[in-house]
Amino acid sequence: MTEPPIVVIYAHPTPSRSRVNRPLADALAALSQVQVRDLYRSYVDYDIDVVAEQRVLSVSDTVVLQFPVRWYSVPALLKLWLDEVLEPGWAYGPGGTALRGKSLLAVVSTGGTADSYGPDGTHGHPIGDFLLPLEQTALLCGMNWLPPVVLHDANNADAQALAEHIAHVCGRLGTGTAPAGRQA
Repeated sequence: MTEPPIVVIYAHPTPSRSRVNRPLADALAALSQVQVRDLYRSYVDYDIDVVAEQRVLSVSDTVVLQFPVRWYSVPALLKLWLDEVLEPGWAYGPGGTALRGKSLLAVVSTGGTADSYGPDGTHGHPIGDFLLPLEQTALLCGMNWLPPVVLHDANNADAQALAEHIAHVCGRLGTGTAPAGRQA
């Protein structure tokens, strides 16, 4: 059996309390061309199987990082996953071409409103500024950085907004293609 061309790296530290990310991950897992890897379920001890993760990435065309923004960053286990799986000589640097030409998409949720992510908002910067480390990671690895999908104010989104968000993300990934992004 061939691996699906899209892999979703799902990282939610408290999935039982997730109104957005858990249902979205479940919906994505139902798509035939998508494989969802739940980091917090697979690596409760934070002992990441680097070889297995690299194997999945190597046969994928698109990598999706799905997570709630926590303190302006990725959840802890996703940070560890990035640090360990994207090794020099494999993902970047001399000989590091395993991810070159693949696409990277961040699908994130925030607790703040869209207005709070701006120069005059509580957070002082647009959400894209907080995702710059991921964009730079993609560029360093020779990947195409795709425009992120963001659901702001996720805790207050009504059922219709949640359903529309899930439908939007599933639709964007449902064909196995994604819009053109920025490549190094």
